[in-house]
Amino acid sequence: MARIEGKEGGLLMSRWIGLIGVPSIAGAHWPGQEKAPRVIAGLVERLRAAGMTVIDHCDMPCSRWYPDREHRRPHNLAAVVEVARGAADLVEAALQDSETPLVIGGDRTIELGVLSGFLRRNVDAGLLYFDGGVDLRTPLDNPTGILDSMGVAYILGEPGSAEEFARIGPRFPLMPAEKLVLFGYSRNEPEVEVLSRRSMPRYPVGRVREGSEKAAAETVAYLEEVAGRFVVHFDVDVNDFVDMPVADVLQHNAGLTFREALACLGVLASSPKCAGLVVTELNPDHADEAGETVTVFVQGLVDAVTASKARSFGPATSRRPST
Repeated sequence: MARIEGKEGGLLMSRWIGLIGVPSIAGAHWPGQEKAPRVIAGLVERLRAAGMTVIDHCDMPCSRWYPDREHRRPHNLAAVVEVARGAADLVEAALQDSETPLVIGGDRTIELGVLSGFLRRNVDAGLLYFDGGVDLRTPLDNPTGILDSMGVAYILGEPGSAEEFARIGPRFPLMPAEKLVLFGYSRNEPEVEVLSRRSMPRYPVGRVREGSEKAAAETVAYLEEVAGRFVVHFDVDVNDFVDMPVADVLQHNAGLTFREALACLGVLASSPKCAGLVVTELNPDHADEAGETVTVFVQGLVDAVTASKARSFGPATSRRPST
């Protein structure tokens, strides 16, 4: 474990950052995401240069997706559960040492492991799910059986979720709907029925575009009210693919611009109640061969989480975001 000293930074200000790499596509269905922790190896140095203090926990072993001809809904369940439990162990250890987890995936199923690690340490945090989709499908209605598109359903304990994964943490469900905010999504057609009966506050991409930083500030105020602290799940596919071509799932003319996404992330990370950040779905195979796009992404991420000045939008509102 390498300790890198620095000045006070932006993400939870004076706390140490516990950097955790989870190079897994156990819950996905095509390669590339497992390379993300390795290709952004310069993240530690950039965080240090920006004045952060980082504890590098290094990467977990790489885990790949394999089809299961005997059990197709869902595929590769045992491997997904194993990866999530490993991530939970590392997050729990980081929190025990008073570090703020910064987790680099890998596919988005690792979020269940991250939340489990928080709950093991009795941190009942809310979740800002900053993603291009809402991920509310289950094996009952998802013909692919790919767990990467079911994460929120499992977090909420949606009927039809595989017990081994849905009950991975110290409680079931991992999170009540009122403590989870869906933010920045543009894909929700298969999940309309679930959304209609669930009470998660939500900000579709059109609403975020109307005022990205204002929407983020409103969300922060809400999560601080209902949960006190919150974790940010930042899925790279929330960005429009043409504007930032590094996502695993390609959003053509649908997602936020990279600038809009980073503006939101900066607001979220500048809150003293931000308890951790998870970055998923970065696929370097979709970027340019020279790696310039990944470099731009990494620097943008660093700039967002190390912003030392909290943004001001007038009095914080405590009203519940619309559902």
